[in-house]
Amino acid sequence: MTERAPRTAAPWWRHAAIYQIYVRSFADGNGDGVGDLAGARDRLPYLRELGVDALWFTPWYVSPMADGGYDVADYRDIDPVFGTLAEAESLIGEAHARGLRIIVDLVPNHCSDRHPWFREALAGGPGSPARDRFWFAPGRGEHGELPPNDWQSYFGGPAWTRVTEADGTPGDWYLHLFAPQQPDLNWEHPAVRAEFEDILHFWLRRGVDGFRIDVAHGLAKKPGLPDVGPAPDPTDLPYQDVDDVHEVYRSWRKILDAYDGERTFVGEVWLPTAEQFARYLRPDELHSAFNFDILCAPWEARALREVVDGTLTAHEPVGAPPTWVLANHDTIRHVTRYGRADTSFDMSDKRLLDPSDTDLGRRRARAAALFTLALPGGVYVYQGDELGLPEVQDLPDGLLQDPTFVRSGGADRGRDGCRVPLPWTADGPSLGFSPGDATAAPWLPQPPAWTALSVAAQQSDPDSVLNLYRTALSLRRTRLAGLPETLTWTEAPPDVLAFTRPTGFHCLTNLSTTPVPLPRNTDLALSSAPLTEQPDGTPAIPPDACVWLWERGPAS
Repeated sequence: MTERAPRTAAPWWRHAAIYQIYVRSFADGNGDGVGDLAGARDRLPYLRELGVDALWFTPWYVSPMADGGYDVADYRDIDPVFGTLAEAESLIGEAHARGLRIIVDLVPNHCSDRHPWFREALAGGPGSPARDRFWFAPGRGEHGELPPNDWQSYFGGPAWTRVTEADGTPGDWYLHLFAPQQPDLNWEHPAVRAEFEDILHFWLRRGVDGFRIDVAHGLAKKPGLPDVGPAPDPTDLPYQDVDDVHEVYRSWRKILDAYDGERTFVGEVWLPTAEQFARYLRPDELHSAFNFDILCAPWEARALREVVDGTLTAHEPVGAPPTWVLANHDTIRHVTRYGRADTSFDMSDKRLLDPSDTDLGRRRARAAALFTLALPGGVYVYQGDELGLPEVQDLPDGLLQDPTFVRSGGADRGRDGCRVPLPWTADGPSLGFSPGDATAAPWLPQPPAWTALSVAAQQSDPDSVLNLYRTALSLRRTRLAGLPETLTWTEAPPDVLAFTRPTGFHCLTNLSTTPVPLPRNTDLALSSAPLTEQPDGTPAIPPDACVWLWERGPAS
């Protein structure tokens, strides 16, 4: 077997495995049925044993929870449902003591309609300076009864809501690209820029290691807020990827670089071209951004290879590390997605109730995990991926809380199916999500079948999804994380993806319908599924499986 590659001095964020914690659904420490910081602190040993390098927490700030915490009323405090600021500080310290870094979610495109600034804007009335921090505008039509432009909300319906003034008369409209409870901030206003720079300092002083920036391609709007029109150009929309946004990130980068400890930004950037995407990753802007192309790609060899090649090509000119993401709190879980006839995904996906073969999906999800963990750069693991959890497709309508469900009139069932609380034990009313003396049921119900998918059920099973992740993350950290951010594709049969990394590492992913022989002169390090045998007795990779191999050294 080849020698272990020496670790490089590359910053941790270039090769980190980062675990996403959707706080409401990770672990409930106080028994109220909602996940919280106390629950997360109790599970730090589990996360350390899993083998990830950092934890990304979705918004934990004070919020009315109109959009699961992405409607922030106070960026400098913790919502009481999650805990206290002191608990957050303790969690950061305890995570650091266990070798885990902390990334917090920052929501700069919009705030909550309960934020003091927006309340002040409503109270101030038309023409109030407080309204200049948002996008207030008079309506069109004879009596201002029509929205100021034709923009539509990402959550469905118009992106404008008309206010009722203090005297009871219909007034101006305000912009919200998401829910009405999430008014967009005006990033042309100096007070908005100063406020968020101070928020960065607030959390950096408390030891956070980085920020995930929500809707990073948003913030700036084109002057005059022009109509989109009946046939919009997706590469030139007036509410996303406007050039002024880059000056915001250049100023933020200076702030982050002034702190020690290799702090980092990762952007949520949904844009149609690689060229647009790469501009956010220039050396004086964001350190990295989520690569959603692989999340959206179908389970097809050609499509996946094109994504990998395109990603590496887009990142190379700006010197940024690629990242790989299979799922998050906004998307259909890939166990379910990979079990369908159409295995692709996009944000307008309405196929939440389409049938899925979860056994097939989980087999492919295991292979996809090894494939992405073997690629150069950073990787993200959404909570529950390591358990092989599927999407929960049968949540009762009355329990759905995602604003997209309401805004679409039920046509879009929303994202709650990927946010169901995790199963930790194989018994009990909440499967260990809440303590035994909990006074409330989990905020979303867990399927009975999740008993077999719980941490406790998988802990001692060497072939479980959980132990596959643990082994892969350990090998990745010790053998792959320090390698150059390159790969070389090697010759392989049709519908098989084969590549090498420096020092003799091979990754083969079989997306065909027939077994594929292992390469000669290699030793098996890890496989997502049991190997099969060829008629001549040689080992082979079964369909929908991935293997990691090491070349044999000269003495082998």
